[in-house]
Amino acid sequence: MAGFKDLKGQGHAPTLFMAFLYFDMSFMVWTMLGPLSTEIAEALALGGHIMTAGEKATLLSLPILSGALLRIVLGFGVDKLGAKLTAMMAQSVVIIALLTAYFQGSSITYDTLLLVALGLGFAGASFAVALPQAGQWYPPKLQGVVLGIAGAGNIGVVIDFLFAPKIAELWGWESVFGVGAAMAIVVLIAYTFLAKNAPAEVYTARPKKLKDYGKLLKDKDTWWFNLFYAVSFGGFVGFAGYMKVYLMNTYQADMSVFGLNVFDEENVKVIAGYFGALCIFAGAVLRPVGGAIADKLGGIKSLYIFFGLVSLLAILNATVVLPFWFAILVLFLIMANLGMANGAVFQLVPQRFGKDIGIMTGIIGAAGGLGGTALIKTLGWSKGVFDGYSAGFMIFAAVVLIALMGISLVKTRWRTTWGIAAGGRI
Repeated sequence: MAGFKDLKGQGHAPTLFMAFLYFDMSFMVWTMLGPLSTEIAEALALGGHIMTAGEKATLLSLPILSGALLRIVLGFGVDKLGAKLTAMMAQSVVIIALLTAYFQGSSITYDTLLLVALGLGFAGASFAVALPQAGQWYPPKLQGVVLGIAGAGNIGVVIDFLFAPKIAELWGWESVFGVGAAMAIVVLIAYTFLAKNAPAEVYTARPKKLKDYGKLLKDKDTWWFNLFYAVSFGGFVGFAGYMKVYLMNTYQADMSVFGLNVFDEENVKVIAGYFGALCIFAGAVLRPVGGAIADKLGGIKSLYIFFGLVSLLAILNATVVLPFWFAILVLFLIMANLGMANGAVFQLVPQRFGKDIGIMTGIIGAAGGLGGTALIKTLGWSKGVFDGYSAGFMIFAAVVLIALMGISLVKTRWRTTWGIAAGGRI
């Protein structure tokens, strides 16, 4: 497998760096509402709007949903307009959304926040721009390390949870959007001058057409991969988006005591951000580990392990009232296994759809976003109807078990058909 040293003298380093920075910034902005959920709810309450559990879930899930659908739209933009222009247009929409929230501040309405959330979806769709732009500059043998560097931007959600609540405490929640807008503008300027589209002698564009998507959507394997990624990435981004709401509703007293005793921090919302960052960090950094495990054991066996552990942990969390520290450990392990499952899914996808990996990345990425949206809405529904999250975790565990049954249904066919010629462990 290629390493960093193999990149020397290859491709275009400034574009690779800017693809990483653009994706990192975008992922941070995409999930910004999650770590600010409590502060925003309190601000709306002061203005007379008390958000229900369902409204919170809708607000938090909307960027995930729009980001999922916009990945396909921006994928077409990359083909028609080029990656650079597409990225600049998308980033401009994101900046407008951030500035809208910043300038309206405490007077913002719930409906306006929904529009902001839709705009932030353009940040989530950056996956469909940053990765192709970086990959177009490099030969096939370097795609793994190149896409790994560009895709490492999902660490942005951890940065959100670490710093957003503290900035909100010091200067108000709307200042987080102001800081985000300033950073996004700086990244846009740097991107404009440093990033470049790959020239024709390096990359030959093969624009995708609607019929190309239609052809793949008729393939039943596409839908199996959609299910597996809706569980793995959908579970990761769904829990990440709802993490602070869940922790504040379930373990606020424990976090308050911990914050006072350990950090001398009176603001429990900041402590919730720290614990959220800890759990999300596990899934963000272990994705390549999951891919490496899948290379060694095979993607199918790896998914059995990762999904099996996730289902058991989710059932445990649904059926037992866990002490705070044990609950944090369970959430950490759930996120870790979901992150590794993401890597395992994409160990299999290029082997099955090597000639259509660009289109499949868009389709499966959209499925992942839809899965995250469904999870957030399910957790919000569970809280609103039952005043707790047991039903939500149990439903999620049931979906994971369905995915496990799906793996059992396809494993023999996969291993005896395309798996024979795939070149990797299935």
